Parts: sequence; structure tokens; C-alpha cells
Amino acid sequence: MAGVVVCHASTTVRERLVVTSIGVPTLSPVRAAATVDELLAHARRVPPTVVLLDAHIPAPGAGEAIRRLRAVAPGAAVVVLAAPDDSAALDRALALGARGFLAPDVGRAELSAVAAHVLASPVLPGASRPVVDVPRPVLPSTMAADGADPAPAEPVKPAVALTKREIEVLVGMSNGRSNAQIGAELFLSEDTVKTHARRLFRKLGANDRAQAVAIGLRGGLIR
Repeated sequence: MAGVVVCHASTTVRERLVVTSIGVPTLSPVRAAATVDELLAHARRVPPTVVLLDAHIPAPGAGEAIRRLRAVAPGAAVVVLAAPDDSAALDRALALGARGFLAPDVGRAELSAVAAHVLASPVLPGASRPVVDVPRPVLPSTMAADGADPAPAEPVKPAVALTKREIEVLVGMSNGRSNAQIGAELFLSEDTVKTHARRLFRKLGANDRAQAVAIGLRGGLIR
């Protein structure tokens, strides 16, 4: 295991994170990847200690990136790069085994603290914040409450099955897409997406996107 791989679709963000990581000796060497394929190629050559992963990396997406990475570098600690209020993307990544999250504009001091704790301990200090319908808390700046992969939760079977279109909308939400982006991908108007969203929320008993995604993951409706 060695170093960090910064995987982000934005050249500007990727280059800034590379420079920031270079200033953290424990993260050396620093490698960069613009795509999931590049990330996996790096991991196959030399498994990284830490992966800083764009929550909205283009297809196959962050969730699939985490799954594939675990097959080639199971010991790598994945830290998702997303805004703290991006609940859908964060909840999905954590449910799939990410260790936690950081904002894309993370500074060197915070990144150094993350690196130190990843190397020294599976647990990072800090007060937990609840994540709706996810079976463990998330520590606000970085790691989940334990370093191990999350234990699978008991499946939650929805009372009413979702339609194919509602599942497609839920998948879009799980990937952090806005209603407009989901509409563009499915060739639907934004208002139509909102209608599907309201229906699936009602069927699942969810109050918002984060809760709907969490219920969908735990119930096996999406992966």
C-alpha cells in the first residue's frame, strides 16, 4: 500500500488536490486520475493507502468505482469529495464502503490530520451527525465511526413496488444528480421528474432524497 490517488473529473480541482497532497509527507507518492479507469489502473500497479474520490465522477460513477476498487485494492481507504450538504451522494458512498468525506476545497492541515488518522487508527475523533436511515453515524470532517466496512443492514421491503421510471429517478438521485440532470438523462421534463420523485417519496415513506436513497439501498431497489 502506498500513497494517495486523487480521482476527480475537474482538472482544476484535481490539480489543486494534488498540490495539497504533495505537502503531506504521509501521502507520498501522489498520483492523479481523471477517470475511474485511470484510478483502477493506478490501484492495480501499486495499491494506494488513500483514494480521494469525486462523488460525481462520470460513468460508471462513484458507487461503481468503490466496488471495483475494493476488488483490486481492498485495503484502500476511500474518502469521498463532496459538499457537506450533498446528502444523497454522501449517504450512497458511505453505504457502499467509503470511509468518510471531505469538501473538494480541503486544506493541507485537515488533509494531514486525515492522513495521520488513516495510518494510525481506523477511527477519527469528532462528534457524529446522524444520517437519515443509515445504520451508523458519519463524522463531520472525515471518517465514519469505525474503520471497517459497514455491516449490512437488514433489508427494508417497501410496501409498494416502484415503477421502472421511478427506480430510474431514484438511481439518478443516488448518483447525486439534480432533477434537471435526471430529466436530461431520461429525456423527461424537470416537472415530470419532480412528479416521479413525489410519488416514490410517498411510496417509500421518505421525507427527502437522502432518506429515499437510503431506503432504496437497504431495500435492494438500487445498488
